[in-house]
Amino acid sequence: MRLAVPDLVSNSYFPAIAAVELGYFRDEGLDVDLELMFPVTDAAAALRDGELDFLAGAAHAPFHVDPAWQETRLLAALARNMYWFLVVRADLDPFPDKDRLHLLRNLRIGAAPGPDLGLRGLLADAGLDPRSAGIKIAPVPGAAGDVSFGVTAARALAEGRIDAFWANGMGTEVALREGVGKIVIDARRDGGRPAAFTFPALMTSRRHADEQPEVAAAATRAIVRAQRALREDPDRATTIGRALFPDLEAGLIAGLIERDLPYYEASLTADTLAGLADFARWAGLTADAIDLTTVVADAARTVWQQG
Repeated sequence: MRLAVPDLVSNSYFPAIAAVELGYFRDEGLDVDLELMFPVTDAAAALRDGELDFLAGAAHAPFHVDPAWQETRLLAALARNMYWFLVVRADLDPFPDKDRLHLLRNLRIGAAPGPDLGLRGLLADAGLDPRSAGIKIAPVPGAAGDVSFGVTAARALAEGRIDAFWANGMGTEVALREGVGKIVIDARRDGGRPAAFTFPALMTSRRHADEQPEVAAAATRAIVRAQRALREDPDRATTIGRALFPDLEAGLIAGLIERDLPYYEASLTADTLAGLADFARWAGLTADAIDLTTVVADAARTVWQQG
């Protein structure tokens, strides 16, 4: 079976990566191969079309290719809340923070297709119109499916090819350690309405969820086990990172995972799903009234209820 992630060298989808590398999918009877597919909007289309069995990505991504949410089912939250950071050049003066977003002016912000909507929503929630502020939001030059988007964004910032980026915790940590960037917004932790826009999730197709509920349940259990294992010993992430990541990022991953642990909860509440649907409508991804009772696979709900 094929499980795609849009960014591999990252903490964003790490419970899914850990579930493969620690053998939890295998223990559940699933032979799962992990692969990189960027951007997440293309991966969502591949899931819809039956080219993938699972996708670990932004929960709102399927709306790009399935506005009525007919062909996708959520299995688990890999973690709670929107999970990207807004990082600007370290020398930006005056330096803005989450309470002074109005100071952002005339910036080139790198953001991946799909996640960029989270940034636009966050800025709109703060009353900032990118166009009138001279802010250009576009993909990071050189970012592609064979590299880490966040790390590529950090390098582009260091080289002056962009003024800011909206990306994962790994790229953010690299920029901070190299002294080239500073955090303006940590969407997951800064709270407020934007934190509820989206979240990292494991998804499957409606066909798989309906025709193979035992597979959907097994995949959900694998994610729950991975989250539990990382909570018990975050250093497991370093072992996984050494097998998959460059040396620098392998040395950083355990610290990033430990910071994310309070958000590791696989189950999805009605409020979480309503926030996702509201964001999709605001972003223009759907005009439909989404039946939230069908967004999640029934087999996944059973796993959550069983703990």
